[in-house]
Order: sequence, then structure tokens, then C-alpha cells
Amino acid sequence: MGASSPPPPLPPLHPHLRIPRSAPARLLLLFLLLIFPPVSTSVNITAVLSAYPDLSDFNRLLRSTSVPGDLAGRSSLTILAVPNAYLLRASAARAAAAADIADVLRYHVLLEYLSWPDLRSIPAGGKLVTTLYQTTGRAAGNVGAVNLTRDDEGAVTAHSPFPFSASNATVLDLVGTVPYNVSIFAVDALLLPYGFDLAASETRPSVGVNITRVLVDGRDFNVAASMLEASGVASEFEAAERGAGITVFVPTDEAFADLPVTERLQSLPADRKAVVLRFHVLQSYYPLGSLESIVNPVQPTLATEDTGAGRFTLNITRVNGSVAIDTGVVQASITRTVFDQNPVAIFAVSKVLLPREIFAGPPEAAGLAPQVAEEVDTPPASVSSPPDVREDATSGADGREEVALFCTASLYLMLLYWYEICFLCI
Repeated sequence: MGASSPPPPLPPLHPHLRIPRSAPARLLLLFLLLIFPPVSTSVNITAVLSAYPDLSDFNRLLRSTSVPGDLAGRSSLTILAVPNAYLLRASAARAAAAADIADVLRYHVLLEYLSWPDLRSIPAGGKLVTTLYQTTGRAAGNVGAVNLTRDDEGAVTAHSPFPFSASNATVLDLVGTVPYNVSIFAVDALLLPYGFDLAASETRPSVGVNITRVLVDGRDFNVAASMLEASGVASEFEAAERGAGITVFVPTDEAFADLPVTERLQSLPADRKAVVLRFHVLQSYYPLGSLESIVNPVQPTLATEDTGAGRFTLNITRVNGSVAIDTGVVQASITRTVFDQNPVAIFAVSKVLLPREIFAGPPEAAGLAPQVAEEVDTPPASVSSPPDVREDATSGADGREEVALFCTASLYLMLLYWYEICFLCI
């Protein structure tokens, strides 16, 4: 086989984008670059993929995970997308059903912008490219990297850097590109990081996620884990997983420490504390990407089931690039993803979510008033004076102040009088 043809030259710059040659013009250009900050080049990947019907199943998988949220602030990406026809293969179907599909999809996101000329100029030894999966910390060594190689006929293949990995995919075509920011290539198979066991994931029985254990392992959620364990609500969470899934908003230990002393969370009866914990849970599985594009901002919580429609709801919106959660009393934001495996998503939030139904009213609304107050006339807990006695005591104190003032003035006048007499005698 003959040597491959050299890659085509890059197209020339647009005439209006040519770099000025004169020194004053270059200084002006440098000044403008310093004055005006660069415009964000992040791209909504799922919106771009929605323009390609042949990638609809791959895009649906992306939307079911938190991967689009991971990409929101990134640029210089290459997406290895699997068309519908190839995604329907048996091995791909098993991978799509696996609990770790989010990491499989992260393995298809290369953290480098690659064009067709870049792929055609890959060296004989291959090119090792970091993936989004590598950044999660769950990939040891180079397990999370993809090795791109090119054969003598120019076909480009993506596969694990480990020689005994059976997972590989051939690049079919360039689907679309946002120049120097994002490129999307179609590949003929779903790539798997080295060590993923699809057969085991297919036969593994479905078990509930131990949310308390996840929080303990997270290290920043000791208070929330203790409250869940003591309340018994964690078992309700695991039961809800078997339905439409759940989304849990967990305040960090710092969020609990920042609670004002005026808030009465720790003084609530046990049943009301349980309501507050249920208030932190949505009754469906929402990865971060779905929360960012949620259509109906008012969402019922697990506490809504016990109290009726329209009560104990959360208002979820996107504010300044992050997901904001408004309870009517506080506004918190999602700070990071703690756990995301369908059907459970767990997110850290910056504040304790205090429902307005409990914390917006007087103490009686929070369930702090004695329950017998409505049925039995009980004597006051401490002896207090009737209103008229308190008024008399107040007026008596005012009278004593007037007497003291009169005595002081009289003493001053007497001293002044004796001073004048002594002065006249001298």
C-alpha cells in the first residue's frame, strides 16, 4: 500500500479576520483584547445533536444523565456519537441498560477539538486523548483515555489504550462542527472503558441505592445522613426508587452550620422533621441536564404526597448559569453532583430547604405549640402579673425616677446657695 496523501492545507483566514501588519494597528488590537473579555464559547450539545435524527437515541441517552450539565461550561470538545442503527446492537443495548451508562457516555467525549485534517494526520503510533470520564476520578491511570489510530487506508479507530480491550469503534463520518469549539463524529459502535463488565451488569439484580451510605461516603453530609438514619425516612426514599425514581437535594454540613439561630429546625417534633426531609426529594429522576431545562418550575416533593396538591412544592429555575431552588423562605443552589445513576440522582445544595408551610409563619405553624392548648385550659407555665398590675409597676418606677430627679436638683440649688453666702462673707 502506497503512502497516504498529505492532509489538505487549512483554509485561509477570512479577509476581515486577517491580523494587521502595522505596529499601531497591532497595539490597537491588543488594547481591544484587553478591554473586552472573551465571549463564552460553550455549546449546548443536546441542542446541536437534536438537528440530526439519526443520532436521536444517542441524544436521548445523554439527556437521561448528568453528562450535558458536565459539558455546559466546556469548550474544545470532540463527541463520538453512535447512530441509531449501531446503538441497537445487542452489546450497545446492554450498555444502555447498565447503571453506569453515564460514564460510558463520558467516555465518548474527548476533551480536545479534532477536525478531519487532525484525524488524517494522526501519527503511526496513535494519539492518546483524554475523555470526560478520565476527569471523574473513577478511572485509574490511563483507563479513561481513548487511543486514536489510523491504518494504511486512512480509517481512524478509537479504542482503549489497553492492548487486550475488545472495545473499539471506527469513525464513519464528520456529522457537524462548530469550528475550533465542538466537532461531532459518527462511530460504528459504543465504546466501553477498560474493565466494564456488560454481562455482569445485564444479569446483576436491581437493588436500591443506600442513600445514607452514599452521603456518608461523600464526607460533607454527616448531619443529613444522621437525620435520615434517625428519622427512618431513608427507607421511603429507597421504596420511591422503584417507581419513577427520585432526585435528592442534600444540604452540606456547612449549610446546616449556617442556619440562623432563629430557625427552629432542631426544635421540631420528629414527625415535622421527617416532613422537612421529604421536602428535599422530588418524586422523579432528574439528572442535572434535565433540571437545567425543566419546563414546569413548580415541582411536587415527597412531602406533597402526605399533605395534598400544591403544598410543599419547590420552584426550580436556572439563575446565573446554575440551578436555583426556591422554597418561598430560602433560595439555594446546586453546588455539585454527588451521585447519578438512574433512577437516583443526588445533588449537594448550598442551603437547607425550609418549607414555607412550616417556617414562614408563627411558631404554632411549625408544630411547636402544645397540642393540648386547643382542648384543655391549662394554667400558665410561669406566674405573671396581670396587665393592670404591670402598668402600675411601670408608673411606680416612673414616679421613683421623678423623685430622684427632684432630690438631685434640690441638692444642687442648696450647694449653689451656700456657695454664694460664703463668697459674700469673704
